[in-house]
Amino acid sequence: MAEDWTHGGFGLYIHWPFCESKCPYCDFNSHVRAEIDEQKWRDAYLKEIDRYAIMVPDRVLNSVFFGGGTPSLMSPDLIHDILDRIQHSWPSANDLEVTLEANPSSVEASRFAAFAQTGVSRVSMGVQALNDVDLKRLGRLHTVAEAQRAFDVARRHFERVSFDLIYARQDQSLADWRAELSEALQMAVDHLSLYQLTIEPGTAFFDRFSVGRLRGLPNEDLAADMFELTQELCDAAGFQAYEVSNHAKIGSESRHNLIYWRYGDYIGIGPGAHGRLTLFGDRHAIDNWSNPERWLEEVSTGNPEKSRAVIPSAEQASEMLMMGLRVSQGVDLGRYRALADKSLCEHKVSEFVELNLLKKNGNFLSATSSGRSVLNAILRELLPD
Repeated sequence: MAEDWTHGGFGLYIHWPFCESKCPYCDFNSHVRAEIDEQKWRDAYLKEIDRYAIMVPDRVLNSVFFGGGTPSLMSPDLIHDILDRIQHSWPSANDLEVTLEANPSSVEASRFAAFAQTGVSRVSMGVQALNDVDLKRLGRLHTVAEAQRAFDVARRHFERVSFDLIYARQDQSLADWRAELSEALQMAVDHLSLYQLTIEPGTAFFDRFSVGRLRGLPNEDLAADMFELTQELCDAAGFQAYEVSNHAKIGSESRHNLIYWRYGDYIGIGPGAHGRLTLFGDRHAIDNWSNPERWLEEVSTGNPEKSRAVIPSAEQASEMLMMGLRVSQGVDLGRYRALADKSLCEHKVSEFVELNLLKKNGNFLSATSSGRSVLNAILRELLPD
């Protein structure tokens, strides 16, 4: 009988923890350093790839994702060496997806040709806004014009190009978002990631918000209207919401992110990266040291993992449900039952179906568009305490 992870596939995430500057809304593990010794980082990444290749040597790799931080600041030679070692470590799917996150500065855009030659097949660009005033508020270093130029360069070198936007920003009206999203849809190739601004602890925005200095944020009703407008405009343009915040033309979904949402196995390499990996029949949660210098040091001693723990089957079922209800396909109820050793509460499921928050299609349970906007509340009701 196939292990549960095979329902979702197998991917590899590489975390580059460095940025040119720290954005005030960002709670990712990203850092600013005056100097970076790429040779040390190359050696550490390759050593980690070798370590995992011994653990799971024969799996077919479906995707590689360079995230950060700003991995487009990595040299093409470093990307090449990492991908070369990966390709010698695992058999690859015929449609292997290799994604690189990029910031749309002109310096990074000039590297796109070299990145394409290394084997990168997809670029995800952090545009974040099509308004120079808001780009400055968000701490971005590029202008709208620079973003559009970088996007055009990316399109010349990659068949698949995605970009991110953040909405529900300060002083943004529904009409503002309609105009901006309409412009984005005219630019887009096959994929858009559209995130509502959230104020996360540990960020500069959170500090400002806590003392009343982050003004003009939309109220809950306006933010909900922006979410609904997002679904409406994207659907009309053929960019279906295959996940809560991600929209794509059919067949252009992010294969790497689908591994997460379909609860497959994935390796995380780099500071603060985490993974879910099935070994000898047990699925493990693996978390790495987050400080870049600490991680480098621990890799050299063979101990980059801050923690590793077996995930009980019932907890796997909960994680699978939380991730699976985010995507349009939904959750296989038989798979949930096999992991949890029990079915979801049929009474609660029926209530949500009647409220048009969930829908059943054969053995699959998924959230409706209305349900996605209140997904956390639904999960609180469905999941055991």
